[in-house]
Amino acid sequence: MTVQGIILSPDLDDDRTWRIGDYVKRGGYDALKKIIADKMPADQIIGEVKKSALRGRGGAGFPTGLKWSFMPRAFPGAKYLACNSDEGEPGTFKDRDILRYNPHTVIEGMIIAGYAMGCERGYNYIHGEIFEVYERFEEALQEARDAGLLGKNILGSDFSFELYAHHGYGAYICGEETALLESIEGKKGQPRFKPPFPASFGLYGKPTTINNTETFASIPFIIREGGDAFLALGKPNNGGTKLFSVSGHVNRPGNFEIPLGTPFSTLLEMAGGVRGGRKLKAVIPGGSSAPVLPGSVMMDCTMDYDSISKAGSMLGSGAVIVMDESTCMVKALERLSYFYFEESCGQCTPCREGTGWLYRVVHRIENGLGRPDDLDLLNSVTTNIMGRTICALGDAASMPVQSFVKHFGEEFAFHIEHKKCLVPKDVQHEGSKIYVA
Repeated sequence: MTVQGIILSPDLDDDRTWRIGDYVKRGGYDALKKIIADKMPADQIIGEVKKSALRGRGGAGFPTGLKWSFMPRAFPGAKYLACNSDEGEPGTFKDRDILRYNPHTVIEGMIIAGYAMGCERGYNYIHGEIFEVYERFEEALQEARDAGLLGKNILGSDFSFELYAHHGYGAYICGEETALLESIEGKKGQPRFKPPFPASFGLYGKPTTINNTETFASIPFIIREGGDAFLALGKPNNGGTKLFSVSGHVNRPGNFEIPLGTPFSTLLEMAGGVRGGRKLKAVIPGGSSAPVLPGSVMMDCTMDYDSISKAGSMLGSGAVIVMDESTCMVKALERLSYFYFEESCGQCTPCREGTGWLYRVVHRIENGLGRPDDLDLLNSVTTNIMGRTICALGDAASMPVQSFVKHFGEEFAFHIEHKKCLVPKDVQHEGSKIYVA
């Protein structure tokens, strides 16, 4: 992690930051002790989360407090909590660093969530390709158990909560919440039809609430300092800070924790600016599934859900992929389209067939075999995929295609007409590759 942060990222000069002793010195578990000592009502906890304007940090940006309120507290049977740490979105690498350097804030956040929603068991689903992070989280769980913060009668109260780590095997589709639940149950990770939604029929058919790693990691601060304090760090409807994973053509790629509403220009400066003094060409602001924006548009944006949405894209997971003038946009889209073609689970015909179609059309344009009607064909295929699949992977594959063609159509047209790239090959080579997968 490149920059020391405000809430989520501790001082990384000390390699023991992930240990429970260091976490407690930073005020760790004070929020949990507070709610147990004060016997804080669940409605009050959920009220503070609502007041904070914390929105889901995994991509959708759904209000966290509202989601928590959907959990039927009076349900007589088991209820579950799940943390989505299946960080597979290209360009995103923030959640693994939270788990690597500050795992106890996720643990504390999940315990508090369990208390607020009446859950006695939770699971953290961790991306299988970061197994060393899974092992570290297991160690942190044991530290919490040894300290009496997990398990039966936490801190001598009548509240019990157990938390388990569960690792997947690197399937992008398991980042979709219902596919994640299927995988925990030992089945093939494929999305479920909705409704019913997880809040009523989730893990093992029981009410379940699922939040992202960074979302849970924000909870201890909100309870300890108050929802208003968290909201004040950001802006209305966009409370708190957020971690942004900046990659691509920047001098200092890494994770940067900044208040929501910070100008994109400030974030770019924190990342050292565009590499080599080149001109900013394009930015994908929220992970590879978010629509690309021209650099000139991004320079007028602030980093929050509303500003990025107004500009025509999504804040998404907070993965900011920066591309300078050496980037061939056709080649960049070819790589992204191949990723979604490979990662489609195949359950839905529009996605299974459509993602392959998109890749093959972009591939032939890039390789000098483009046809005059290919741009219309790409728009037609994406229109027939979007909104016609069980989960959002079809949309995730389609939105980059639509936005690349919309904003950089002249490059695609040049490829088709001249059978070569608008950006000279020697410039592309000098700029090197930007892809993060």
